[in-house]
Amino acid sequence: MSTDQAPNPHATAEQVEAAWRDPKLANVLYHDWEAGTYDEKWSISYDERCIDYAAGRFRLATGWDGRPYGHALELGCGTGFFLLNLMQAGVAEKGSVTDLSPGMVQAALRNAEHLGLPVDGKVADAETVPYPADTFDLVVGHAVLHHIPDVEQALREVLRVLKPGGRFVFAGEPTMIGDAYARKLSQWTWKAATTVTRLGPLQGWRRPQAELDESSRAAALEAVVDIHTFDPAELERMAERAGARDVRAVTEELTAAMLGWPVRTFEAAVPAGKLGWNWAMFAYHSWQRLSKLDAVLGRVVPRAWFYNALISGTKPR
Repeated sequence: MSTDQAPNPHATAEQVEAAWRDPKLANVLYHDWEAGTYDEKWSISYDERCIDYAAGRFRLATGWDGRPYGHALELGCGTGFFLLNLMQAGVAEKGSVTDLSPGMVQAALRNAEHLGLPVDGKVADAETVPYPADTFDLVVGHAVLHHIPDVEQALREVLRVLKPGGRFVFAGEPTMIGDAYARKLSQWTWKAATTVTRLGPLQGWRRPQAELDESSRAAALEAVVDIHTFDPAELERMAERAGARDVRAVTEELTAAMLGWPVRTFEAAVPAGKLGWNWAMFAYHSWQRLSKLDAVLGRVVPRAWFYNALISGTKPR
């Protein structure tokens, strides 16, 4: 286990001020702050629900035939959600994780240890991956490319550390159109939830003001760490310019995103644990049903209209 640096979950005002001018520092501070509660915030787990979700994204991007890859690397690992669940699904036998945030690397390694998975980790910049060339059979990432200042350079690094014929898969990247409607829906939901819960009968549903203020500050910093949105066709061209072959971008979540973002925002606006298991199951099963509808809509609706982009390609042999 190697995290190289200590996490900093309580940034000073001076550090936050500096982060507005430095997207990489902003990413470190924001994700160190998020590391302890990230799984809860995004309903991340390491059970059948999220194993199926991760494997489903991988299969959608690649048409995976079920044969395992040997050694996989996750860039921008967060708490390990994507790689650890892929490993549990049999996609990879051994893993390595990297992230700019020491707090996230520590969280991912703790989760891997708890699950009994063979994973090592390093605090690292995706634009300068600290592994030798031709090391990995697979490189993955989830919701990471839009945080990286120079995406094309990061993709060149991905191809450098992949073995010839190795594959990369990045999922959960916001499209330009999808991000526009998701942000609006989230803003409207936050305003409605925090306004209505000021009323007497509903005050028990209101988080303490200090927590709401902290969430608002985090949301402001999130605007700095979310650097890019993507057009799927341009994302393909970017990967090809970096040297990838067999490049393919697919998208998902239209109606599912229109439900999912208000749901997540509402959950963040009310006290933790207030909504309970029935709410969680309602949200999950509603997302499943709408995802099936979106799969049908994908035959006629332009891919750029969907919220999530997934990109896959290989390193030339």
